Amino acid sequence: MARTALITGASSGLGAEFARQLAARGVGLVLVARDRSALEAVAAEVRGARGAAVDVLVADLLDREQRDAVVARLADPQHPIDMLVNNAGYGLDLAFETNDIDDEARHLALHVEVPMRLMHAVLPGMLERGSGRIVNVASVAGFVPRGTYGAVKGWLIQFSRWANARYRRRGVTATAVCPGFVHTNFHERLGLPPGEEGVPNGMWLEAPAVVSEALRDVARGRSVSIPSARYRALVALSRVLPDALVMRAAERGR
Repeated sequence: MARTALITGASSGLGAEFARQLAARGVGLVLVARDRSALEAVAAEVRGARGAAVDVLVADLLDREQRDAVVARLADPQHPIDMLVNNAGYGLDLAFETNDIDDEARHLALHVEVPMRLMHAVLPGMLERGSGRIVNVASVAGFVPRGTYGAVKGWLIQFSRWANARYRRRGVTATAVCPGFVHTNFHERLGLPPGEEGVPNGMWLEAPAVVSEALRDVARGRSVSIPSARYRALVALSRVLPDALVMRAAERGR
């Protein structure tokens, strides 16, 4: 396992859970998010519970100057990053035709351009050292027709598969983690209170289980991790069903 991990979107949800579980394994952390108070709360939690070494880097990854500070930290040869967890992200309404196009462009940048730039920054050092882990938090939405969110996650999955095949023989692996619906604050940020997401109870996953299984797959060097047998079955089924049918099923929940 890595000695130091940088996690984006670390102030809540899966990002915070990655921080907890990596700290429990003795990994030092660099936590990145926009909300300083929420980020400091996570940092204090993992320091107190695990005694982990934690640095906080407050940055809006859609702001070029602030993103460049994260890029510089990833590329710093004096303080190498052994694991990058690209987790920052959010969702938009599925009605692309009525969404603000600038919102869509920012959404695309955060889910595609930002992880691409961060991977590009961290890879040279990892390759020089002959070891490293890149974890890209994608979604099962990346396997099905589900608006621009599914499209950006699909890019992340395919790029992770390519990067894993390309760099694994040089000691660096890339894993796309593809959960389904997870109990976090993701839907609340879409304006959907708990219980109003339109998701059947049996489709919810819990963040600790998702991250635990994801980290097992990362340690095995797998290019894609789908942390749930039920979602693995659904993804397999989606590959043989008509797109229109899969789309209707995928749009049942937000």
